Amino acid sequence: MTDAATDLDTTDTPLRIERRPDRVIATLDRPDVRNAIDQRTIDALHLLCAELEAIPRILILTGAGGVFASGADIRQLRDRGADDARRGINANAFIRVSELPMPVIAALDGFALGGGAELAYAADIRIATPSLKIGNPETGLGILAAAGASWRLKEIVGDARAAELLLTGRTVEADEALAIGLVSALHPSESLLDAAHAVADRIARNDRDATIATKRVFRAPRSAHPAVDLEAQAVLFESPEKFRRMTEFLERRQK
Repeated sequence: MTDAATDLDTTDTPLRIERRPDRVIATLDRPDVRNAIDQRTIDALHLLCAELEAIPRILILTGAGGVFASGADIRQLRDRGADDARRGINANAFIRVSELPMPVIAALDGFALGGGAELAYAADIRIATPSLKIGNPETGLGILAAAGASWRLKEIVGDARAAELLLTGRTVEADEALAIGLVSALHPSESLLDAAHAVADRIARNDRDATIATKRVFRAPRSAHPAVDLEAQAVLFESPEKFRRMTEFLERRQK
């Protein structure tokens, strides 16, 4: 884990934020409701996204108290109507997280259900503990998973598997999540955040502009390829950092 200086936001917020020069760690922190995502959490996510859009850094998302997020706050959802649904309150915040310039790593412990799962799906990389329980039980509550699961989940695990999970609403445990590619690795709870930082360290060693370009190109629609790849590569080919890194590589090989 990096030893860089940190700036820790300790204000009363459902999203506790630690800032480092190359990354931000955002911890969902509503322990009394197992980190359920309410309007204040959404507002805090929008503020964080504005910060990371202006100054791109890696984002690590995690949850306090052995839980990522138990879902959207049912007390608020129950009172929302058609106009609220059309506003896409959670969906738009999660889209913004997904579209951040630098990679987003979700470190998942315990429950990641409903809106919590959908926030996890918005990340580029997901790792978890053996206690993970992730899924979308929304149809059992008379609604659908409208904050990203209906399109993101099939991109992660494939159409057939996503359809089965969304239509049954069943919860996936850690071993199955790993087997179907919903998460990329499992780590003990006590080392989950260290593992997330190790992934961030590996990303941070790479060229920042190349990382941003790779994420942008990876998320482009199929119809945009290969033109989007070639245009991004054209910009990187003229980069002084590309020349420096390639020169260092060649010099190491000559030793």
